[in-house]
Amino acid sequence: MSSSPDTVAREVRRRRTFAIISHPDAGKSTMTEALALHARMISEAGAVHGKAGRKATVSDWMEMEKARGISVSSTALQFNYTPTGLGNDDPDDDVEAAYAGSAGERVDEPHVINLVDTPGHADFSEDTYRVLTAVDAAVMLIDAAKGLEPQTLKLFQVCRHRGIPVITVINKWDRPGQTPLELIDEISERIGLTPTPLYVPVGIAGDFRGLLDRRSGTYIKFSRTAGGAKIAPEELLDAQRAAATEGDAWTAAVEESELLSEMGQDHDQEMFLAGETSPMIFTSAMLNFGVRQLLEALVELAPAPAGRADVDGTVREVTDPFSAVVFKVQAGMDSSHRDRLAYMRIVSGEFERGMVVTHAQTGRPFATKYAQAVFGRDRSTVDTAYPGDVVGLVNATALAPGDTLYDGPRVEFPPIGSFAPEHFATLRARSAGKYKQFRKAMDQLESEGVVQVLRNNTRGDASPVLAAVGPMQFEVVTARMLAEFTVETDLEPLGYSLARRTDDTSSPELDRQRGVEVFTRTDGALLALFSDKWRLQFIEKEHPDLTLEPLVAAAD
Repeated sequence: MSSSPDTVAREVRRRRTFAIISHPDAGKSTMTEALALHARMISEAGAVHGKAGRKATVSDWMEMEKARGISVSSTALQFNYTPTGLGNDDPDDDVEAAYAGSAGERVDEPHVINLVDTPGHADFSEDTYRVLTAVDAAVMLIDAAKGLEPQTLKLFQVCRHRGIPVITVINKWDRPGQTPLELIDEISERIGLTPTPLYVPVGIAGDFRGLLDRRSGTYIKFSRTAGGAKIAPEELLDAQRAAATEGDAWTAAVEESELLSEMGQDHDQEMFLAGETSPMIFTSAMLNFGVRQLLEALVELAPAPAGRADVDGTVREVTDPFSAVVFKVQAGMDSSHRDRLAYMRIVSGEFERGMVVTHAQTGRPFATKYAQAVFGRDRSTVDTAYPGDVVGLVNATALAPGDTLYDGPRVEFPPIGSFAPEHFATLRARSAGKYKQFRKAMDQLESEGVVQVLRNNTRGDASPVLAAVGPMQFEVVTARMLAEFTVETDLEPLGYSLARRTDDTSSPELDRQRGVEVFTRTDGALLALFSDKWRLQFIEKEHPDLTLEPLVAAAD
């Protein structure tokens, strides 16, 4: 029997669901693993990809990810976390109690953290966009030396468009980089978001000693561990002891904190939730410095799950009967089980494994017998879940990104849009005897949203056209074709660079034009591909009556 609305509301208050967004190489996967380490879900971090004796991070499972040290697919990590002051297991410890008092009330019941890890490479912006439809907050990870980078800017704009509050993390403070004030000014000027540091680093970039807690005035001093594989020990010092220990470095941090206060850059919760300001934390994920402070900021400041508007604009409240949105479909995560996992974000009500719900897109019943909580590639059966949780449904072949599942009164949430592709190529099986496996693999990868698949009568099904935001998506397709279906393929780039949505009335004339080809996408949309922007401009000028609508760009 489902829980009462009061129980659901209590469970919702415990939950925080967020994603980490960053430019490649900002340390996103390392930070993901550091967070899991601080939550004691793993005993040792394997932070560096490709280093002898080190393992790949828990959130990276694809062979391409392990080999290159990048994330090319989104994964979900769920774990419990109870704020513990200095991470000391002794609740009677005076230092820990003092810190807990400065940060706020101790939470006795653990919080449930749903961290949805996103692809770091720009070629997979579309996958990251899907993830951002399923979270309530985002951590914007910035390299201390490089500052804001193009991919971070694009993803921040998505967060702003969707009203997702952002916590800013300046990572790699253990390496030479910019000053705190330079980074703050850059963020303010380039994206119009006012950073409000919760902490000021003690020691310049490259000499990371600890953090000045701006709210309590105390000093959190870090100590290194061998290779950063363990949780970094912390010592809490009052201002007087900090000044005696750190000298000029402490004085500089205090002066920076006072200057920030004079500029009005102290945390304001309402302005944060309104998307006007961003709490800022300085960290070194590699050394596990500042990671606990990030976790506690998420618990304290990030919003709990809230209701969501359906396609008609009516809000499905978190205490209403069960509903969920599928935001990701993934297969091939476990080579010993060729199953397919659909990630759903629970929007409302209580989920109970085995319940039969309705698939809004087809109106058909959908059984949820095989429901699992996900921790990277590892899984465990989940019996109950609540709004904000991410649950994996196994062998959910009928589900696609953007689909709605519900119980009780009908609800359908808005679909997840597709990005405008910029790269196009034909794909065919190298052996004619593998055509059946090729078709099966193509259907699977297409339904997962790995690439967009375009077809027309001229080319036929034997050599469909793949459309992608970035060329690395093609590499994922060919690699998975071989690894999961033993199909060797040949990929041939096409001479098109942009697409426009068209209609049945315009397509005959477009097909007659040089440098243009019309295709049907799986969702039924007609797309006209153009060799370059000048060809598009010429046709728009010569045939102003044709329907040529822009698609959503990756930067929007």
